[in-house]
Amino acid sequence: MFEKVNSKVVKVDVGQAGGVVARTGAMLFYQGQVAFAPHQIPGAGPGMGGGGLMRMAGAMMAGEHERTMLARGNGTVHYGFAGLEVQVVQMQPGAVLRVEASRLLANTAGLQASVVSVASSGGGGGGGGGGLMGALRGAAAGVVTGQGMFTTQLSGQGAAVLLAHGGFLELQVGGPNPVVVDPQAFVAAYGNVQTELKSAMGWRDAVGRGAGEAMQLHCHGQGVVYVQASEEKL
Repeated sequence: MFEKVNSKVVKVDVGQAGGVVARTGAMLFYQGQVAFAPHQIPGAGPGMGGGGLMRMAGAMMAGEHERTMLARGNGTVHYGFAGLEVQVVQMQPGAVLRVEASRLLANTAGLQASVVSVASSGGGGGGGGGGLMGALRGAAAGVVTGQGMFTTQLSGQGAAVLLAHGGFLELQVGGPNPVVVDPQAFVAAYGNVQTELKSAMGWRDAVGRGAGEAMQLHCHGQGVVYVQASEEKL
């Protein structure tokens, strides 16, 4: 699977990995017979049918999802992006990885991928409710925190590579108390972790201040939350 060359670069044998999906512009160099083609995560495109709300959600998903390329063949590819730190996550059956689209460098092509609402990943969701309406109600929270409405969800057996400013902190989630994270520092959650976006103050005060601390991402369940040592967006 993926092997760290240093803190900012990974390499992978594409043939052994069964193909690799990576954000456009992440390929540094390769050796061997490797072909690249455009790729799209199911549900991330603008072609959602239905009424105005469905089209709005589709446009939001398309706007927040990073363009990706699929690499197949026999050879070794080196990946990195903008000098950012990298972290390899080995996926296990039954575990789920939810990661901000801008903070996902690459993943093995065999993983199942979809797009979900970050306001209520795996749970009721920040008072916004489930489904499409809950996701749309979470839009205001995304504007206030600087975090997108939607996040990429990966499951299955394989591996993924995360990106972060200033390195990673791995926070263990478990027990009666949630791990509370600044949404601007959140990178990903792995395992059986539910996330809930909550307001730390009144909406009027939060919008007036425009601070990430006005919103908090509560993480509970069992697993790991990855946090970057910065509030800077990728």
